[in-house]
Amino acid sequence: MILHICAAADWAAVPAGGEYRAPSLDEAGFIHCSDPGTAHLPANALYAGRTNLVLLCVDPDRLMAPLRWEPGVPPHPAGIWFPHVYGPIAHAAVTAVHAFPPGPDGAFTLPDAIANR
Repeated sequence: MILHICAAADWAAVPAGGEYRAPSLDEAGFIHCSDPGTAHLPANALYAGRTNLVLLCVDPDRLMAPLRWEPGVPPHPAGIWFPHVYGPIAHAAVTAVHAFPPGPDGAFTLPDAIANR
């Protein structure tokens, strides 16, 4: 499973049978994703203060677009690699959607439903 962070309204706008296109697909040529161990890194770095986010759980085997593990953009200081999807994410590839609010201290942590899988 890989994870993608997006605004709840952006995901809600994708019809069944449709495709999700993050702005980064046009800007960078791929959709930024994470794995369960790294999702908090981009969340805390890029989405501080956001309360309207969801985590899409994506089954890599259901993707119609290529998936590549590459250095982060920008590269993470520890050299961590992240999954990048080089095309839209089909609605059918998303196996679950979880609310992703920050905790009381403002930091993001993985929802228990994902952390305990």
